[in-house]
Amino acid sequence: MRYLELGKTGMRISHLSFGASSLGSVFRETKEKESIEAVEAAIEGGINFIDVSPYYGHYKAETVLGKALRNIPRDMYLLSTKVGRYGKDGVNTWDYSARRVTDSVYESMERLGIEFIDLINVHDIEFQANLPGGLQKVVDETLPALVELKEKGVVGHVGITDLQLENLKWVVEHCQAGMVESILNFCHYTLNDDALLDYLDFFEQRGIGIINASPLAMGLLSQRGVPSWHPAPQPLVEACHRAAEYCSQKGYPIEKLAVQFSVSNERIVSTLFSSANPANVRQNILWANEELDWDLVCEVKEIIGNQQRVTWANS
Repeated sequence: MRYLELGKTGMRISHLSFGASSLGSVFRETKEKESIEAVEAAIEGGINFIDVSPYYGHYKAETVLGKALRNIPRDMYLLSTKVGRYGKDGVNTWDYSARRVTDSVYESMERLGIEFIDLINVHDIEFQANLPGGLQKVVDETLPALVELKEKGVVGHVGITDLQLENLKWVVEHCQAGMVESILNFCHYTLNDDALLDYLDFFEQRGIGIINASPLAMGLLSQRGVPSWHPAPQPLVEACHRAAEYCSQKGYPIEKLAVQFSVSNERIVSTLFSSANPANVRQNILWANEELDWDLVCEVKEIIGNQQRVTWANS
């Protein structure tokens, strides 16, 4: 496992990291015992960074992860959770106000059974873009509230997350220097979309650490096919299906190639994947530590063709 510093935070994190969204039964119904074993498998395999959110499973993921962490020494992992995006009784809610995000941090710590959050992220800032105050509210209210918690020693570092790269850039440009210490972006450093590359210089020049997520592009790059809820346009779905079939014929699962590609760029400190299956966690760790077949990457990108960098709206 490779470990690199996240921006200027001093946190050295594994190049493959564990996303706990699956623990909230976001993608399928999960068993608590298996979920806990998945977390343990990640730590045993050298992963030291875990990311979660109160939104995942509407608090379920944090609750289950908290149970898993009881048996893991605190110095063996760095933990990230989020504020701003929530839900209850199947209804999604958003609240980026200073008061709510402050309360949210303490609520998350209680669910997780910890006394300190290494990295606190503002979750999917594009949703605030459509709320009163727009993204300026993240700059003027959300981030200052989290920085205040950092100054009190409640959290270690502050970051922002989003699907839309331009939103991440806008907030960094409009907030006080050093306020945002890391960004987390998903589905933009994958076999079908490497748009994150265009933004690396911008974030690096400001000392901001870069985390990538969803190497399988939310299931687009998988042998079992894209889930029915996936928002990708049909031409992209079909192109990725052809690429998956080609990899299968080569005896090289597209999931393996996708994970290896997403962790291959050392300018991107870590890539998050999520699974509540301990066997899948172990498999992903093995893949991430093996050499990448760059010839096959080129062939797959050619198959995807003009669907490269085709994206979609968050939901």
